[in-house]
Amino acid sequence: MPLIPEEPQIHESVPGPRATPAAGRTAPTPRPVPGPAPRPAPGRGPHAAGVRPGKPGPPAPPRGPVTAPPAQRTGPRPQEAAPTGAQLQLIPAPADGALDAADEAVDLLLDAGRAPSDILLLTTGDPHPWAAHELSFGEASYWAQYDAADDVFYADAGATRPAGRPVVVVAVNGGTDETTARALPAALARAGALLIVCGDPQRINAVLGTSA
Repeated sequence: MPLIPEEPQIHESVPGPRATPAAGRTAPTPRPVPGPAPRPAPGRGPHAAGVRPGKPGPPAPPRGPVTAPPAQRTGPRPQEAAPTGAQLQLIPAPADGALDAADEAVDLLLDAGRAPSDILLLTTGDPHPWAAHELSFGEASYWAQYDAADDVFYADAGATRPAGRPVVVVAVNGGTDETTARALPAALARAGALLIVCGDPQRINAVLGTSA
């Protein structure tokens, strides 16, 4: 399953670059993402009130006659198994910048109209700060938020419990090559419509046994 960087863009009508990445970023290839998204403040949801405004639903279809119904931003329910055939995209980023790139991809998806509950973000290395914070209250509380299916959910790529969501974002931010080799095919199986992988393209392809 080679992951070849394409023209760096996120489909779903995501807007182009809106800001320059913050200083200190070492990503070798420009990405269509704004500056680093602020880390979610402690709370009961990373995109709850006071952290990020609630997102409106999908934009209304254009006025006037149309030849076909507008595309629906729908997918399997978060707890349902994701079908195969998801679109695959790679956002080049070094390991220490992969989590920032993944956060920025999530922000662009939300800005484009994706519901927070459509998105699952997985990490191969250190956990996302929101996941680490919520796990400090215990796994029961943490997984209850996943079951509620009303917000973006952050989990370890090796976790077996998160099922499919329409969009899965993977931050290859560390971990062993074996971990990454297992995580990517599993993430693709979970993605109903779109899989976005943020990481070093050479390493990703190497651990999958393909050429860059």
